[in-house]
Amino acid sequence: MNESLIGFTAVVLVCGIPIAVIYAFYRVRKLRSEERLAAIAKGLPVPFEADLPHPAKSRRAGILLLAGGLGYGLTFALISLIERDALVAAAFGVIPVAIGIGFFIDAMLARRELHPSG
Repeated sequence: MNESLIGFTAVVLVCGIPIAVIYAFYRVRKLRSEERLAAIAKGLPVPFEADLPHPAKSRRAGILLLAGGLGYGLTFALISLIERDALVAAAFGVIPVAIGIGFFIDAMLARRELHPSG
């Protein structure tokens, strides 16, 4: 396969996939808004989705970042068994792990503020 075609395909995928995801989120949000407006116009009660409390949002972000960072680090640690230079990339997994731990601490402190024991 021609190398310039491979490069072009990589650029299209790297730029195209995020744009497609953003457009999909936009369309879903627009359809939900239109559905709510139609229900309001008909006089039907519209149940609004309850937003997650702050500790739950922080806990969710902490779980995702911790799991993502550990998975990233483990992947490159396994690759480093074959290619030694990949161990440098595995060290970058510490960044999302540290941020995830920070989110866990934030969730714990926010929960403590909402429910003081004493």
